[in-house]
Amino acid sequence: MSVLKKNNVRILGDGPKTMVFAHGYGCDQNVWRFITPAFSSQYRIVLFDHVGAGNSDLVQYSTRQYSSLQAYASDLLEILEELGIELAIYIGHSVSAMIGILAAIRAPERFDRLVLVGPSPCYINDGDYTGGFTRADIDELLEVLSANYLGWSSSMAPLIMNQPGQPELADELYNSFCRTDPQIARQFARVTFLGDNRADLRLLTRPALILQCSDDAIAPVAVGNYMHRQMPQSTLMRMEAAGHCPHMSAPQETIAAIRSFI
Repeated sequence: MSVLKKNNVRILGDGPKTMVFAHGYGCDQNVWRFITPAFSSQYRIVLFDHVGAGNSDLVQYSTRQYSSLQAYASDLLEILEELGIELAIYIGHSVSAMIGILAAIRAPERFDRLVLVGPSPCYINDGDYTGGFTRADIDELLEVLSANYLGWSSSMAPLIMNQPGQPELADELYNSFCRTDPQIARQFARVTFLGDNRADLRLLTRPALILQCSDDAIAPVAVGNYMHRQMPQSTLMRMEAAGHCPHMSAPQETIAAIRSFI
């Protein structure tokens, strides 16, 4: 099967350079709809759904194959190869930030630079490292997710979005969670929240922008500071936007940040 069909790849615009947008956990490519119009007249825009999300081919999903973020990085590289893309500007949200880093380490010639929105290489506190959660916190999160996925989604969506003045955004995130197959969501959550990619950060040779939101319950400020210290060609930008999804809650600030970097 073509990777373009497997990952529901869509292409907008026809500019000389390519921007690739990758969504975070529990979402699909639709979350970028507030951002892409600002760039589609100047860039070719590539959107896709991770296998198991959105309108990807769910038949292609297996828990064994997608047991690590490297499998998702392989999909990304296959998309870039299929489309003949080199020196892409990659924008990855949350877990897709790390997926992009892993792909760029393996094939740096495919990437010009990376924009990492709310990234985290490790969510669990470890010695002097502050990831934002204890192992017990993550175990409890995964246990609740497995036992009551809809209940977990209902409680987590407002926390992740952190936009009490825009409840419709939390509702959208909740509905996106609900459209995801619970079994796939459980496995992707384990891969995401139990992973540790701190050692990979120093291997990235491409320039990267870290967009650090304020009051982010998923990727706190300490994580952004850590990544900036570990990545030799990184730029850290602290945003006024609160929460974990500035591309939805503060699109104009996010667009301005991306423009300043590219």
